This record gives sequence, structure tokens and C-alpha cells, in this order.
Amino acid sequence: MILAIDIGNTNIVLGGFEDDALLFTARIATNPNKTEDEYATKIRSVLKLYGFDDRAVSGVIIASVVPPLNTVMKRAIKLAYHIDALLVGPGIKTGINMHCDNPASVGADLICACVATHYHYGSPSLIIDMGTATKIMLMDESGTFTGASIIPGVNIGLKALAAGTAQLPQISLEAPKSVIGKNTIDCMRSGVVFGNAAMIDGMIDRYNEETGKELKVYATGGLAQAILPHCKHDITLDANLVLKGLAILYKKNI
Repeated sequence: MILAIDIGNTNIVLGGFEDDALLFTARIATNPNKTEDEYATKIRSVLKLYGFDDRAVSGVIIASVVPPLNTVMKRAIKLAYHIDALLVGPGIKTGINMHCDNPASVGADLICACVATHYHYGSPSLIIDMGTATKIMLMDESGTFTGASIIPGVNIGLKALAAGTAQLPQISLEAPKSVIGKNTIDCMRSGVVFGNAAMIDGMIDRYNEETGKELKVYATGGLAQAILPHCKHDITLDANLVLKGLAILYKKNI
């Protein structure tokens, strides 16, 4: 089994692949203060929870947007499985071109999502990744990454509302029955859920207008399920795009 690890700012997502089949996914909290021993213990425990012992893991690949954890996670994998993990970064073979000012600055998670979309769904396409930040990436007809937009994430906005005001509370992320809120909580939920959905619709319109095409749109990320059902555009949700991209990159680089 190939273990794919997506290190995000909020969560670390684990996925196990046998050939092209995704066997399981799991999430653990991201904590830059944890040591390699702690991460090694945690990952082994999670895999055992899903029925996989140490011998099941034959290879590991990591995508990270938290640089302090890159070396820590590689050491954790070496400690747990005696494997040298691949790390997505400059020099890795992706199979797609990067047409931007500084290709080395493109986040590993963005690369993985673009690779998976190109190989599983085709190009041109627009990819939306809704995590701690909301990212929108454009792939052209040849499968070239041509640029992106980065937007404050849904939960960042939600926390800022409560932290930056005297009377607005912390709330759960749920859609209200109506866009017209009748109480404080529903007013906040309307703004956060429907407001983010409208923002995504508007950004899709702008990308379509600038490219002159009706782009097919694909989405992933932990918050996508809460927002995308309220969008007016046709958006294909694939919760495991980044993990699938990691599995593709592993095959290209072993």
C-alpha cells in the first residue's frame, strides 16, 4: 500500500492506495509543535484503526504547506516504517507544465489537485480547493497550470467575525433556511454560507469571461461540502483530489 499524506494548515489527511484504489482516508490535527516520535506513533495508530499493520506500507509520499513539518514528517515515516518518503517540491516529476512567475512557489497541494484533475477529468478546467484558504486554479487545454486565486477560507472569515466584533458569537457552519436571516446566528450563517457560495459563482464567471470558455469546474477540500451545494454553477465535488494527485506523483517518481 502507498500511503499519501497531505499536510494542511488545519488538518493532515492520510490516504492509502493499492494500485488506483483508495482504501481509506483519515484526518489528524496539524500541530507544528509535535515531534517525529509523536507523529510516528499517531500515524501507526490511525492505520491500525483501519486494519493495516506496519508491513502494509510499501511507500510514502507527502505534500505539505507547513514547511516546519516537512522534515519532522519525513523522520516520522522513517521511524515508523523505515521508508524514505517522497516530498512534493521542486524537481519532482508532475507531468504538467507550470506557466507562472515562480513555479517553485506553487503550493504542493495545488500541484496535486491539478495533477489529479488533469489525469482523471481532463483539461481545460477550474479547480477549487476549500481548506484553510480557498484556492481557485486554472488549467488550460494542454494541461498547463496557468494561474490561481487565493481567498481567505470560510472558517477564517467565520472566526474573524466572532473575534473582531463585540456581540457576534462563535457559530457552527450550517446553511440557514433563508438568505434573509431573522436572528443573529442565521444572519451570520447566511453571510458565511451563501456569501461564500456567491463569491465562488462570481469568480467562476470572471474566469469564464477572461478565458472566453465555459470551464468545467471541480472542487475538493474539507469545507467544500458545506458551501458548494448552494452554488449556482455545476461543480463536480471530489473530496480526495489531493490524495489522488499524490498517488499519481508517486508512480511518476519511483
